[in-house]
Amino acid sequence: MTTTAAVSATSFRSAADPRVTIDRTGTFSAAEITEAYAAMHARVQEYAASGTWDAFADHFTEDAAYVEHAFGTVRGRDQIREGAMRTMTSYPGSEMTGFPLAWQVVDEATSRLICEVRNVMPDPGDGSHHEESNLTIMTYAGDGLFSREEDVYNPLRFLKMSVRWARIAEQHDRLSDEGRAYLEKFGG
Repeated sequence: MTTTAAVSATSFRSAADPRVTIDRTGTFSAAEITEAYAAMHARVQEYAASGTWDAFADHFTEDAAYVEHAFGTVRGRDQIREGAMRTMTSYPGSEMTGFPLAWQVVDEATSRLICEVRNVMPDPGDGSHHEESNLTIMTYAGDGLFSREEDVYNPLRFLKMSVRWARIAEQHDRLSDEGRAYLEKFGG
């Protein structure tokens, strides 16, 4: 690690101490980054199926940053864990059944994997399909861990999709009390 004032495209600021710059130029192969993300993504599917998200933060370094455009940036495993538990165990996150990837690409020079993640809701009762996607930028730190995640999406599109889903689910008696409260608050 070196301390510098300037940061290049192949260097990253430490989430724990922004004065520290970490150089990752060409450190990891595309295969290693891809394999690490595939392992993490498989576990995310398990978290979605079980509804238990506490281990999600264990895929990140101790000083990792998680940038979420609607909720802000959190730093460190404890804050990442709290954020995941809060958002993924409450409506609408708690209703999402899966997060299949539409595509992904790796930039070895920056140790990043960029992908489109589909956020899929279950059938609300009428056979209709509801999902919204986000772009995710993952920065790999080695040893199967990531030092940064950024989710880029349009929160208004997610809101509209989750309200549409809730209205249909309510008509088919498939909406939880929490979903009803969400619909009352955001459904207009």
